[in-house]
Amino acid sequence: MAHHTPPPPRICPDCDGFASAAITLGGRDARGHLRTITAHCPACQGTGTALARRRDREGARA
Repeated sequence: MAHHTPPPPRICPDCDGFASAAITLGGRDARGHLRTITAHCPACQGTGTALARRRDREGARA
């Protein structure tokens, strides 16, 4: 019986799968913690994967 291989994951081409990054704002707060924000990839909204593209057939009739 043939085993089917799963399709490769659809990695976002804009962020290469690294969808979120912590960015320091510089300095520390009163407790000594670094102030950071989290930035998400705008193309995939922080998921790291891209949607499957539709394959449109040119010249095909319904």
